[in-house]
Amino acid sequence: MFTGIVEETGQVLAFEPGAEAWRLRVSAGRAREGVAVGDSVAVNGCCLTVVQTDAGQLSFDVIEETRRLTNFFALRAGAAVNLERSLRFDGRVGGHFVTGHVDGLGRIEEFERRGQDTYLKVRVPDGGGRYLVPKGSIAIDGVALTLAEVEEDTFAVWLIPHTLEATNLREHRVNDSVNLEYDLLGKYVEKMLAHAERP
Repeated sequence: MFTGIVEETGQVLAFEPGAEAWRLRVSAGRAREGVAVGDSVAVNGCCLTVVQTDAGQLSFDVIEETRRLTNFFALRAGAAVNLERSLRFDGRVGGHFVTGHVDGLGRIEEFERRGQDTYLKVRVPDGGGRYLVPKGSIAIDGVALTLAEVEEDTFAVWLIPHTLEATNLREHRVNDSVNLEYDLLGKYVEKMLAHAERP
């Protein structure tokens, strides 16, 4: 479990196919502290298991399904990725509950400065708009954000300067793919209502 408060952006050192899985190596400073093999770390909002720790870096095995269903398919050496260690229950929850299980890929439709603010509009997969609620929560590449506008299968958020500085969102452009995780509560409510409607 995560909060969507990115601790740092790491840099992809290598992302290469191996005998059994893809191996992802990223540089990490703060996000490496206290992390051991077997621990979970969110990389661009995707929960991965640490398989190796070295000075200044973390390594993960990535199965083909994860690579195919997330924006990992576009990762190259040098790319910035958002990193967050798993939630400690003796700490603060500054964002919202994020599982690290990516629901789908969004596509950036607009990304621009408007006055002194930055506006980001994303199209979600068909039908995903049912999980979007104005002033609700969403995670984009693991970044916890508040929905400012919702229209069918699109939503918009406003980004503060700190978010742009502290995350990889600053490197995205129109038409880029982003990992999306909808608010967990909405998905559970949908399933409970579906069961309740059955005869």
